[in-house]
Parts: sequence; structure tokens; C-alpha cells
Amino acid sequence: MSPSVPDHHEVPTDEDLLTIQRQLGRPARGVVAIAHRCPCGCPTVVRTEPRLPDGTPFPTSFYATCPRLTGAISTLESEGMMREMTERLGQDAELARQYAVAHEDYLARRAELGSVPEIEGISAGGMPTRVKCLHVLVAHSLAVGPGVNPLGDEALAALPEWWHDGCCAEPQETEETS
Repeated sequence: MSPSVPDHHEVPTDEDLLTIQRQLGRPARGVVAIAHRCPCGCPTVVRTEPRLPDGTPFPTSFYATCPRLTGAISTLESEGMMREMTERLGQDAELARQYAVAHEDYLARRAELGSVPEIEGISAGGMPTRVKCLHVLVAHSLAVGPGVNPLGDEALAALPEWWHDGCCAEPQETEETS
């Protein structure tokens, strides 16, 4: 039996699952909801079960699928944003407190979908003490809205309009294919 989908998230359609497969280049696993959509209408963030269908524990409850979004986030990571954010966590007690609250929020939302003892107390993205994956933090912010994950919100604000150049489910044109 699948966990119930929260009111503010959508049950994925067969078309959504096919789109996610195109976005990821592989079948989607454990998707229970579309947590955010791109302005083009395609899924951007999915909500996944805390245990994948093959039994693997999966702490990443909010997973970014849009290749344009994930590429833009990767650029921020390569520019040192994670290191800078982690340094600030050690210097700013209020930011560290807010980030710890985001960690608790992530755990509570994952617990809505089920309990997996192997990942009990472990959120994702390095929360609550460091930043090791901006993809998770941005996905969390997109899924739950602003004001919950301060570093996810900050990374999201630093992103370009990733959706601007077309649908994120269509193959992107490169110099080799154009």
C-alpha cells in the first residue's frame, strides 16, 4: 500500500512518470508525489518513499528531477556555495538554528511516508550541521515553499531561470546536436 499524498502535492500520473524517466534517463523509483512543477508544467521535484521498492533505505525524500534545474544547482556547487554555507553555519548561531529546524522539518515530512529504522534521524544534504548537497536543499525549498529551509531558499534565489530555454523533459540541444 502506498503512503498517502499530502494535500499540497499531486499524485503522479503515468505521463508524469514517463517524463521523470526521460529527465533522469532511468525509471523513477519510489515516487509517491509530484512535490513541485516547473513553469513548463513538467515535474521538477518528486517526493519519494523512505524505502525504495527493492528495499533500499532512501533518505532523500525530495528529489530534483529536472535536468535544467540540477545542472544549474551543480554550477552553484562547483562555484563553492556549499563550502561558504557550511562556514557560515559555524559562525552564525541563528542560521545554524534555522537549518536545524529545516532538518527536523525534513525528518517529519519523511516520517509521514513511513518509518525506516536504518535512516532514523538522518535527513539529507548534510543537514543539520553542514551543506553537502545543494540539490537536496533546493528540492526541499521548492517542495515545501519559502521560509522552511534557509539555505535551500538562498541557493534557489541564486539560480538563474532554468526553465527559460524550454521544456525540461525534452532533450537539450548542444553544439554537437545542433
